[in-house]
Amino acid sequence: QVHLVESGGGLVQAGGSLRLSCSASGTTGTLTTMGWYRQAPGKQRELVADISRSKSANLADSVKGRFTISRDNPKNMVYLQMNSLKIEDTAVYYCYADRITGIRTWGQGTQVTVSS
Repeated sequence: QVHLVESGGGLVQAGGSLRLSCSASGTTGTLTTMGWYRQAPGKQRELVADISRSKSANLADSVKGRFTISRDNPKNMVYLQMNSLKIEDTAVYYCYADRITGIRTWGQGTQVTVSS
């Protein structure tokens, strides 16, 4: 099994920055893609960014140029650096990790609130 713990969320003013971290534990040797989704109130969960074990990354168009995803394989960590935050970035951000078996594990979520 894999267990994910997110940290780094909080309240920030528009234009500010936050860095989310996600720590994986358990059978981490089987991890493949890791990434972040977010869900705003009344909206569907959407993919923000993902990164493969070889560190090939993808970002949603809405965050390109502002967010960066990175990964530290030896530490089993994935990060989401969020710059130039907008009010519409307000959401609960969920880390996820896929295993070679195809099983996806989710973190508990961390709230990001961007104020004007």
